[in-house]
Amino acid sequence: MTNFKQSASRPAALDASKERTTYAGVCHGTLGELFQGPCRGSSGELGIAVVSLPIKRYSYAHFIKGEGGASSVPADKSKSMEIVRRYLRHHDLEMPVGRWRYASELVQGKGMASSTADLVATIRCLDALFGLDSDAQLIARLMRDVERSDSVFLEDVALYLSDQQELVCRFPGVPSLWACFIDEGPVVDTHDTRTPLLRHYRREEKAYCRGLERMRGALDACDVCAICECATDSARLSQRVLPKKTFPVLQSHLPQARAAGIVVAHTGSLIGYLFSDKPSAEHMGELASFFASLGHQCHFVRTGVA
Repeated sequence: MTNFKQSASRPAALDASKERTTYAGVCHGTLGELFQGPCRGSSGELGIAVVSLPIKRYSYAHFIKGEGGASSVPADKSKSMEIVRRYLRHHDLEMPVGRWRYASELVQGKGMASSTADLVATIRCLDALFGLDSDAQLIARLMRDVERSDSVFLEDVALYLSDQQELVCRFPGVPSLWACFIDEGPVVDTHDTRTPLLRHYRREEKAYCRGLERMRGALDACDVCAICECATDSARLSQRVLPKKTFPVLQSHLPQARAAGIVVAHTGSLIGYLFSDKPSAEHMGELASFFASLGHQCHFVRTGVA
């Protein structure tokens, strides 16, 4: 494990940034999950497991050292403020005078991990400010009990117990995909979904266990078609607890869309198609026309973290 106390005294990183006044941290978001379902962690307790689908859209945290009269976090970033407190307490540090600013390409409350990405970007910004390097274990510990999160602090795809902040396993080398997605509209509070999800998972635990076993095999083999098929199955199971209005029509239109599968934000409002290759301009037009016929504007994004 990284010796953080020792790292705090590294003079080179601080000296090199002596004249800098602005520091930043960046974290990618997600387009829902390839899988979400029950999994038992090291404690044996049933938890909410996710295999998030990372996307090349980001949240940014900036700290402008010396700006303003006191170190402050925007009023709507109370969770980020709590992360700052925990970080400083862990390292026995004091925050210099300065001001926090945030920007994001991720929409809040939709299933893009915007809140978690803010927290991770905040930690990375603090690392830049103090010349530290927080490992995955520390980041998970800092976020524990702050919110139910996913694995956006990792640079690969992982099976992660979001409510227990426990990493089950990683899947290096998972291929990048393309997605065409829509937002069905309503904002979802993930905190309110835990009880109905766990109730549903207990009822359907056997089906989810089979689905998770297939997904893990597909990810280990880096089998794109199988990964997308498993994502569709996970979305189908989710219809029984947090349904998407457009899932039935997207499922029936899957062959015409020439898509490899369907992805959803299981506790969000996003749903879309997955493709192994980038759709051509003509294909994109066909997809845009289809989603417009359903009353939605579609969006295209490349998945992956590399």
